[in-house]
Amino acid sequence: MHKKNPCSINMNTNLRSISISHLTSPVGERERYYIPEEGKKAFAGICVERFPDVSGLMVLVTCNRTEVYFESASTNSYEFLEFFLAYLNEKRNHGETALFSHTNNTLETAEHLLKVSSGLLSKVLGDVEIIAQVKRAYQSSLAMDLQGSLLERTMQMVFRNHKRIRNETLFRDGTTSLAYKSLKTMVQFFSEEDIYEKKMLFIGAGEIVRQLFKYNGKFKFKKISVSNRTQKNAMVLKKRYNCEIYEWDKVLANDFGDFDIIVGAAGNSRYIVKKLNDCTKPRLLLDLGLPSNMDPELSHQSGITLFNLDAISAQLEHNRVQRTMALESVRNIIREELQSYGSWLEERALHRLLGEHKLQVRKNTAGYLHQNLKIKDPAVVEIVTNRVMRKLYHQKCRSTSKEHITDLIIEQAIIDTP
Repeated sequence: MHKKNPCSINMNTNLRSISISHLTSPVGERERYYIPEEGKKAFAGICVERFPDVSGLMVLVTCNRTEVYFESASTNSYEFLEFFLAYLNEKRNHGETALFSHTNNTLETAEHLLKVSSGLLSKVLGDVEIIAQVKRAYQSSLAMDLQGSLLERTMQMVFRNHKRIRNETLFRDGTTSLAYKSLKTMVQFFSEEDIYEKKMLFIGAGEIVRQLFKYNGKFKFKKISVSNRTQKNAMVLKKRYNCEIYEWDKVLANDFGDFDIIVGAAGNSRYIVKKLNDCTKPRLLLDLGLPSNMDPELSHQSGITLFNLDAISAQLEHNRVQRTMALESVRNIIREELQSYGSWLEERALHRLLGEHKLQVRKNTAGYLHQNLKIKDPAVVEIVTNRVMRKLYHQKCRSTSKEHITDLIIEQAIIDTP
């Protein structure tokens, strides 16, 4: 666990960020700045050693972005970015800082994180995974005692914002991912009690099948086999996802054994699935191939339900339209949350300002009471001082001139003294 440097805990801090994403660079560039999960703790430790004023830090890494949010009193985002680049790559590339966006203003940083966590800046609008990824990143910060006061308050807003979007809009309803929707269709077709006992076969080993395995991290289906023309590619999936290999020759022979669900996603394999040898039980076919992997005539056979690419895409398009229509509501919620957050920041700054002046106010109060009213009682000094401080707070004073404080001391001394 990281132990904060006492010097790093400072009310006069800002929440800052550096970010590289699909919005600023292609994947070939982004992968150079990837921080694996097992490397985050070491990176965070080096960060706080290098910058003792950093009191909060969160590392967010997804397939589309690498971002670091940090809370500091003096270290700015450009300094941090230079350190970050040197940490990851000893050999620097000319112009690589241009691949990153960065912020130094707390409100701007919080707004960016809100948009990221809401899925507004995702490749897939309204990405359902991103909020869980943000949550895991913050949990890592908590485990290292690097949540910081600003970061902590910002994350409270992020989670509240997510809850409001989920409850008050249709933005989170439905998915816009073909692979995710396919897995969801399986759950909807079979009862939730039975689905985890169903055997499924993925035909192909390309991008769609990789996405199916990726999203299965949420669904956790266990009985999955994969078959591919090139067995080497299927073996890669077996090692990575602990699935079974089904022989390609059996697929060509249309020998599908007792699979309950078959997903076709193989390239250049038109109508590779023409018949099923056992139709005595309900079977679900999902044809995600282009050209189509499954003969449309299969849909006329008893016990077989076939969804082709057009059918699933039509549902996705409905979801996209629905999300687009909800965008303005989402933006309004974000604006409301930012307005509330901005008010909190102002209050925080005011408390800091008044806290810096309280000793001087107490000293001036004691001097006035002693010289003008012959009062030395510390209790009375404290009462008048607190009254003056409350008055300054309610007036939301951004300046504490000596003349104004003196006037308040005189006013409050008359009220409080017998």
